[in-house]
Amino acid sequence: MFHVEHDEERVLEVAHQVFGERFALAQEYHRSLSTDGVERGLIGPREVPRLWDRHLLNCAVLGELIEKDESVVDVGSGAGLPGIPLAIARPDLHVTLVEPLLRRSVYLAEFVETHGLENVLVVRGRAEQPGVLQEAGGADVVTSRAVAPLAKLAKWSLPLIREGGRMLALKGSSAAEELERDREELERLGAGGLEVLECGVGLLEVPTIVVKAERMARPPRRRKKR
Repeated sequence: MFHVEHDEERVLEVAHQVFGERFALAQEYHRSLSTDGVERGLIGPREVPRLWDRHLLNCAVLGELIEKDESVVDVGSGAGLPGIPLAIARPDLHVTLVEPLLRRSVYLAEFVETHGLENVLVVRGRAEQPGVLQEAGGADVVTSRAVAPLAKLAKWSLPLIREGGRMLALKGSSAAEELERDREELERLGAGGLEVLECGVGLLEVPTIVVKAERMARPPRRRKKR
């Protein structure tokens, strides 16, 4: 019992560090996920005891890889992960949550409006749809979490990123193997600077693993000689 309480105390200490003055807002999101999120089928009941470390903090530390005032698009946002924890921890960021399913996008819009997250926009649709590209394209960063394999993810993410911007995909322990498997396809799609990075080292018990890919500039097309 003491061990469990001690772990909970440490997790909350880390949450205070990561979310700072907006810790109370992070608590509201935690409460929302553990109640509305479960009732609406966005979060499994078994995830509730580990919402802080496995979900909120796991996502929020991604901010270590994002510069001040950058624009972020969260593809396949689901219950708002990683977009909402990022937006709470980093109010300087401009975050767009892209989610195709109605019940999820309604939940996201309700939470954003109720809690006054002025730096967050919810867009219902698929990343590859023209309307989404028009509304959310040109971002500095595109994030995702548990959405798709890297090659498929890059097809959806890279068109939303400006040249020189980054795709930051939260992945599991097999990230390096997945990157090697899909490296050739990622490069064919115009991705470079491919790396596997860790966030939250020294803060989280298990650091967040991220695959980074930059959108490279396309060489100009040569005009055909007449």
